Amino acid sequence: MGKLDPKVKARIKRKQRIRKKIFGTSDRPRLSVFRSSRHIYAQLIDDTSGQTVIAASTVEPSVREQGGFKDKTAAAVHIGKVVAERALEKGIEKVVFDRNGFLYHGRVKALSEGAREAGLKF
Repeated sequence: MGKLDPKVKARIKRKQRIRKKIFGTSDRPRLSVFRSSRHIYAQLIDDTSGQTVIAASTVEPSVREQGGFKDKTAAAVHIGKVVAERALEKGIEKVVFDRNGFLYHGRVKALSEGAREAGLKF
């Protein structure tokens, strides 16, 4: 089996450090963000039951139809708004933000700002 890229190893170490402190409940689920080179994914997770409550990503057909985003950061803002709208429909207003080991910069920051604009509090 091959070795992990040093950047991926560093992200996983940051992720473990963060996850020691962050825990999502049914009242306040965890907003977890994953960023690949091409797409961005966001989930609201209830850690007490181990269930994903809401999910959104740039891979979804409904998001792809809207498409035509100026860049990946604009797509991240849109995904943040989509997650917030779906959460508010289910009656979730407060979340705990989990950047998943990624630096709070660029697309991760854009997603969180989009979610805040749409009404989520964290």
